[in-house]
Amino acid sequence: MAEFDSYCAFCAARPEDDVDRLYHDTRYGFPVTDDDELFALLVLEINQAGLSWRTILNKEKNFRKAYSGFRIEAVARYGESDRARLLADAGIIRNRLKVNAAIHNANAILAIQASHGSFKNWLDAHHPLKKEDWVKLFKKHFKFVGGEIVNEFLMSSGYLRGAHVESCPVHAKVLLAGPAWAAKE
Repeated sequence: MAEFDSYCAFCAARPEDDVDRLYHDTRYGFPVTDDDELFALLVLEINQAGLSWRTILNKEKNFRKAYSGFRIEAVARYGESDRARLLADAGIIRNRLKVNAAIHNANAILAIQASHGSFKNWLDAHHPLKKEDWVKLFKKHFKFVGGEIVNEFLMSSGYLRGAHVESCPVHAKVLLAGPAWAAKE
């Protein structure tokens, strides 16, 4: 992507059926309201660490299958046999820290749901925060979350501005969908 000044420009140059372009045009930055889908984004962002987003997008179907459709309650119940199964699954990223983080984070979200009704309600209750404050909050509750992971999770789910440059045609569509960051400005 070095010759492009933004992900938007990179995706605009891709064929319409390209995995990056499809994600950019239909999902990136659009508000996510379903807790399981928010969890999916968190798991995918964690797994992207050290890799390209394209790699993760190409493996997303495998991740969905391996992680029980990203159903939080199911992943929270995973035990040692599930860990072993995930670490042996060549269709996903086989990293013990990332697998353990997914299971831990599913349990953390269950606790958040118990106290706030939903993961989304918890995010809404803390919005808006500066990126640094989001990172501190996430590190308090979740594993394998640093500045870049938290930033991308929040941008991709509509909580932080920046998924699209303002000249990108998708930016206007995201605004119409009502991202949390726009509601607070």
